[in-house]
Amino acid sequence: MREELITADGATPRRIADDHVRELAELDPLTAVYLGLNLDDDRLPDLSPAGSEALADLARRTLAKLDEAERAGAAEDEAERRCARLLRERLSAELAVHAAGEHFRSLRNLGSPVHDLRESFTLMGTDTEAEWQVVGRRLAKVPVAFEQYRQTLAGGVERGLLSGPRQVATVLGQFAEWLGEDASAEGAPGAWFGQFAQGAPEGLRAELSKHAAAADAALAELRDWLRDVYGPAVAGASDTAGRERYARWVRYWTGADLDLDEAYAWAWSEFHDLLAQMEAEAEKVLPGAGPLAAMQWLESDGPAIEGAEAAREYLQGLMDQAVRDLQGTHFDLAEPVTRVESRIAPAGSAAAPYYTAPSLDFSRPGRTWLPLLGKDRFPVWDLVSTWYHEGVPGHHLQLAQWNYVADRLSTYQVSLGGVSANMEGWALYAERLMDELGYLTDPGHRLGYLNAQMMRALRVIVDIGMHVGLDFPADSPYRPGEPVSPEYAREFFGLYCGLSADFLDSELVRYLGLPGQAIGYKLGERAWLRGRAAAKAAHEARGEEFDLKAWHMAALSQGSLGLDDLVAELSAL
Repeated sequence: MREELITADGATPRRIADDHVRELAELDPLTAVYLGLNLDDDRLPDLSPAGSEALADLARRTLAKLDEAERAGAAEDEAERRCARLLRERLSAELAVHAAGEHFRSLRNLGSPVHDLRESFTLMGTDTEAEWQVVGRRLAKVPVAFEQYRQTLAGGVERGLLSGPRQVATVLGQFAEWLGEDASAEGAPGAWFGQFAQGAPEGLRAELSKHAAAADAALAELRDWLRDVYGPAVAGASDTAGRERYARWVRYWTGADLDLDEAYAWAWSEFHDLLAQMEAEAEKVLPGAGPLAAMQWLESDGPAIEGAEAAREYLQGLMDQAVRDLQGTHFDLAEPVTRVESRIAPAGSAAAPYYTAPSLDFSRPGRTWLPLLGKDRFPVWDLVSTWYHEGVPGHHLQLAQWNYVADRLSTYQVSLGGVSANMEGWALYAERLMDELGYLTDPGHRLGYLNAQMMRALRVIVDIGMHVGLDFPADSPYRPGEPVSPEYAREFFGLYCGLSADFLDSELVRYLGLPGQAIGYKLGERAWLRGRAAAKAAHEARGEEFDLKAWHMAALSQGSLGLDDLVAELSAL
């Protein structure tokens, strides 16, 4: 019989973790939408300061239960101990962020409460009239949620806990798109909630349109307040975090207390290595041109897909082909894990493609999302490796496999306990794996892959450099010895990353709004590669053959881990 850490009432860390998921889904209905729970729930979360405090109080209560469970016994059950370690680390990191009042300045160009609220409607079921009725009742509550969010930001003004001016300017531009006021915005004209309601069954459309109009009007009021009140209040605020605040966010995003100076120096070594590789690959694309000119040529004159729907189908085909080719050779995938959908992102999203995980029961599949950004032509040179990252074998295989093995771990370990640097590190490792397997032999596709790697190395450089206040080093080809300011960071990025100016502008605002998140991709990949190398060396030292397929499946079935634990766990597989 399996031993467990157990309390007097029978609670183990895994049971406590799963209880936490259920309680959080009740407290935060958007979490329930993401997980595919409580499908009849028509509420929205409390976005006021009281709502944030209620979430923090739940975390404190869960940690108290975990304390009791760990005091109750010292059984040597690694599954329970791994779950307990993750739960404690994650909730402690969340409470540290809460205690610093970060919810009072939660205005940024993606991942803010209002971005999450809008995205939740794209994840809700809309196949039946009953599902649309739930959507309608939830839609009616949007104005209250927007007002609660305004109260939270206003509380930040009172406390001097402010978002940065760049975030305000960017969000105001996004809200103009959401409200249909930007003539260059993609998609159908008109405000977003109103357009969304047009998909309702005819018998419900009038009622939903009424609720949608109120939601759009409330969004316009919030936009006006941001422009007229909040914007002037934050005009002198810093866009960067500073070392202390940054280190707190690094723990939140990576599950590790990183040596920031070591990571910064390592990223520069990666920069120089990748630059040499890009120069060699660019020579195959456009002899004598150099990487940036070669990528610009690929963007303007290289192979491209015409039309949004054709691009969506192309990306679906990439993922379907990857599933067919990798199944049985490098992965053993259960049938639910093989299903993934390509979608077009709603207007007003951030510039980068993204992925949403399947619901826990797989009734909603995993989905990749392509932002159109007003375009109707889609060069493929940088889409191939991006979809290996977002879809298969990247985010989709990891997060869908987590869902598939949830009953062996805990729901928390495969959902809310996810560590960004672990997940983003796997996705970047997945791009590298496809290169290793020979899927990126086309010079344009491989230059796109190397450019993606370069972007992630540059993220480490500019994110740490800007927020911590470091200088460009002596061997930098750009402004050696000068500070990594946001303005210099943007120029530096543009010189060595072949992506559009609009995309890079959006990226810079993203890094400033989510301190520490951007470094997890490359540093997470480093952890995955170190773990694989150590596991391979250990097998070979024992005279055993290293089975990469078995290692992949074991690695993807262990649930979430912070970077402090990831290398050790991967090395032991």
